[in-house]
Amino acid sequence: MDAGIEEWFSAAGPREAELRAADALVTAAAPGIDRQLVPVGSGLVLGYGLMPYRPRSARETTTWPLIALAAQKRHLSLYVCAVVDGAYLAESRADRLGRVSCGKSCIRFSSLDRVDRAELTALLQDAVAATGAGANAYSSG
Repeated sequence: MDAGIEEWFSAAGPREAELRAADALVTAAAPGIDRQLVPVGSGLVLGYGLMPYRPRSARETTTWPLIALAAQKRHLSLYVCAVVDGAYLAESRADRLGRVSCGKSCIRFSSLDRVDRAELTALLQDAVAATGAGANAYSSG
């Protein structure tokens, strides 16, 4: 494993085990997906599947992870940056994911025990498939 990623996990303190479990779930759902630390604000997230991305306010396209994992003060955040058929996948499936809180692309949970792992796995697989097929409108800018 990359030394930087290992340090990122270790720096999470009491959240380390949950982050590792969430990472294992993502990598099992999307075998072979690239993973690397991505700077966000003053911190880092663990990003999976970098894709082209251009915010409306930007003139140039950059890259952004399809999936990102972050430890917050009271919960973990799993960002799934996929818009398929005009709907954010995470938001549209929030009611099936268990005891989580969802935004458009963010799934927040205090423990993976609160998440329906089968539904989350399916969501991640659908996000990867849609992106691979060119059907993810999130990445189109």
